[in-house]
Amino acid sequence: MRVLFTICARAGSKGVKNKNIRCMKKIPLAYYTLAAIGLYGERHTGDMVSVAVNTDSRELKEQIQSQDVIRDIRFLPRKESLAGDETAKVDVIRDCLEQCGGKTAYDAVVDLDLTSPMRRVEDIEAAVAALTADENTDLVFSAVAGRRNPYFNMVEERNGYFRKVCAAAYKARQQAPHIYELNASIYVYRPAFLAGPIEKSILDYNGTIVRMPDYLVLDIDSEEDFRQMEFVMDYFREQDSGLAEVMAQAGRINAGSRYMTNG
Repeated sequence: MRVLFTICARAGSKGVKNKNIRCMKKIPLAYYTLAAIGLYGERHTGDMVSVAVNTDSRELKEQIQSQDVIRDIRFLPRKESLAGDETAKVDVIRDCLEQCGGKTAYDAVVDLDLTSPMRRVEDIEAAVAALTADENTDLVFSAVAGRRNPYFNMVEERNGYFRKVCAAAYKARQQAPHIYELNASIYVYRPAFLAGPIEKSILDYNGTIVRMPDYLVLDIDSEEDFRQMEFVMDYFREQDSGLAEVMAQAGRINAGSRYMTNG
């Protein structure tokens, strides 16, 4: 199988300053993602695994170039036309595919978000398998069971009053449809879909999910998220061998890196 892993990250951030080059547990966030990709490659030696980094961040590029675990990485400059605040990430991923050979060069494009470092190799494997299991699936995204349900206990303001987001007659939570929250960790695209016209939200196409444990819900969008993730990462490392494996590999990448961090 031919798999293209993409890492797309801009310099700077409005929510969390320079979040893509931050360190968590004194390890650059990028190394957790590289650890997962490296471990995936070790488990799938018969696959062609390629990595593309699309960024305008000099420091992120230096972080990644300073490690030696994954060496064959293609760095793609962020085009000015794709650098705006309102640019859809799928357009950046599409550009990565085009620059790396186009839709016939790969069987799957896997995008991993740097700000969701708590993922296991088995989560990536499950997402890739879900794409290949159904030829009509356009994309697969990681999700966790929803803690709130728009049919039952989520509300929005309408005409000065607050009502359920989705109008329904359900009187008990158990009656409402199962809801899942995207955790922004893993997206797997069919290359033909990615290369075609995407005129709506990607969630309006034929998507399916790979379900991750609910404690892997966090992605970093605020300083509070960052602190919570550090705490949760420490706790669940002792409970989850898959998470511990990725964290240990990230530590090894960091130990051999030439990048100097102040923690």
